[in-house]
Amino acid sequence: MKKRFVLSVIFKWVILIAVLVAIYLPLVMIVLYSFSTSQQVGGEFGDFTFSLYGKLFENEQLLAALKNTLVIGAASAALATVLGTTASVGIHYMRRKTKAVVDAASQITVVNAEIVTAMGFFLLMIFIRDTVKIPVNFSLVWLIVTHTIITTPYVILTVTPRLQQLNPNLLEASMDLGAGPMRSLFTVMLPQLAGAMVSGFALAFTLSLDDFVVTNINSFGANVETISTFVYAGIRKKGIPIEIRALSTIIFIVVLAALIGYNVVKNKRLKEMAKRA
Repeated sequence: MKKRFVLSVIFKWVILIAVLVAIYLPLVMIVLYSFSTSQQVGGEFGDFTFSLYGKLFENEQLLAALKNTLVIGAASAALATVLGTTASVGIHYMRRKTKAVVDAASQITVVNAEIVTAMGFFLLMIFIRDTVKIPVNFSLVWLIVTHTIITTPYVILTVTPRLQQLNPNLLEASMDLGAGPMRSLFTVMLPQLAGAMVSGFALAFTLSLDDFVVTNINSFGANVETISTFVYAGIRKKGIPIEIRALSTIIFIVVLAALIGYNVVKNKRLKEMAKRA
């Protein structure tokens, strides 16, 4: 019995370590080789250097792609957070049958194949431009619109569980004391949803940051290049510039720092709330 227990523990640790290695080894290699003169990740390491970080800020095309990626990501994530939170509140207070239908409909883009969604956006733009005759075209704004639509359902998924945890009596008490629905929403409900909204924004921004299929198809003729399309174009043509390793490392460190900071602040607030209780 004891032998089986020991073997079970060893097996669990082996699986855990194997999964962690599979997840983090590629990231570790990118970080390590961002300080290398080697032309190929996994090859001879070469000399330790910071030159790739210098070349990164000299590559105007890559910096332009980074700028477009951040603009699209931040704008679409902000819009998705507003729309997703508003939709979550609306769905939460619907009747049971209507709520189930609308909730399921809001998640279609999550379960739908991304290539289908991307082609849908592409054909919609063609229809608006050529059939409806509205003078719009593929552009940075159109990419923000598409990214907002595909990330909004993820904000709904993030905010809805928090809504279900709220005390419904607080909103009713606010309205009984004379506050209107909008004032109650902004002064009572939204402050309690702030943590979920931040998480939703972060998730939407991350999804937008690494999206390729929707971006590649819907940047048709717009000359709007993001990091994902830049890398894809490099693979197809002359190869990816090695300074992309430095950019990947910077993005990884920034995201990791933001994640750690968010969790530290969150845990601190939870401890303060526990003390007050």
